[in-house]
Amino acid sequence: MQLKSDQLAAHLAKGLRSMYAVWGDEPLLAQEAGDAIRAAARAAGYGERQVHTVSGQHFDWSGLLGAALAMSLFSDRQLIEIRIPSGKPGKDGSEALQRYCEHPSDDVVTLVQLPKLDRTQQNSAWFGALDAAGVTVRVDPIDRKALPQWIAQRLAAQGQRVAGGEEGQRTLGFFADRIEGNLLAAHQEIQKLGLLYPAGELGFEQIESAVLNVARYDVFKLGEAVLAGQVARALRMLEGLQAEGEAAVLVHWTLTEDIRGLKRVKDAVASGKPLPMALREARVWGAKERLFERVVPLLSDHTVAHLVEAAQVCDGLVKGLKHPDWPHDPWDGLKRLVLMVCQYVGSGAPRRPPGVVVRLALTA
Repeated sequence: MQLKSDQLAAHLAKGLRSMYAVWGDEPLLAQEAGDAIRAAARAAGYGERQVHTVSGQHFDWSGLLGAALAMSLFSDRQLIEIRIPSGKPGKDGSEALQRYCEHPSDDVVTLVQLPKLDRTQQNSAWFGALDAAGVTVRVDPIDRKALPQWIAQRLAAQGQRVAGGEEGQRTLGFFADRIEGNLLAAHQEIQKLGLLYPAGELGFEQIESAVLNVARYDVFKLGEAVLAGQVARALRMLEGLQAEGEAAVLVHWTLTEDIRGLKRVKDAVASGKPLPMALREARVWGAKERLFERVVPLLSDHTVAHLVEAAQVCDGLVKGLKHPDWPHDPWDGLKRLVLMVCQYVGSGAPRRPPGVVVRLALTA
């Protein structure tokens, strides 16, 4: 049985299963999902807790199997946690987990904690056994578009809210910009607001004075912002990555991979392949797939070639090679590349000759 993290509370209210696997790469939500399962287990009388962390290839899986069968000295019910930080239990672990899932006990609740899993891991025999034996809870990051609503819900849980209408949306947008990519810090900032101000409506000035700029930016999310034509957000993320000490070469590689992907898909469609097939062959999926579906028809072959050429120039900049028509600083070059892509793919933007876009990027 598969659930998303926001469905877990309703599930636990109906009863407790003997097996749970929580997986995903959002620490706050994964922690809260685990806490909710632990609380439900304690309330149901599972009084003893054992924690097993799988680290390296020499973990004693036989000891884990024995723990599930052994009766507790203090309680006839126990919670067993299995933490696999790598997401790879190995051959012995895979076999042990499958055997473990074959004989669930009513006196044991098992919580398996995992990081984000790729498609191969999700299709593995051991993960399939966990899913068949109980509940797998997928923890997804909160998308930027959903962040304001998520913040509003968290404020409401502690009796606070922002003003209605456009003013409130501006306040929530400001809050989201300051904590994007760092939900743990967002949680702390929301709690801080609960301590600083009483229940009721919060104004923009109150939130502005209390909320720190604790955003953490993901270099791969930068590519999504660029393909979506979100100029202000993309530039803010680029500046944040630079301030966090991210390597310019990694940022360039991410942007270039998207540009090369656009060219591969564009060429495949031009050769007669349907767009969905071209996207699969180019290994484009998830959020990027939806963005490519919108962007590819907007771009001419000449435009894509121009972006590829710009990416090549920028590659030289991040490696220390100067270009007479480009800034010498690699991050300024990356900024220009971001602006060029954003202006080509911007939602509803009129088609402009390449020279016009370059001039706009130069003056930005």
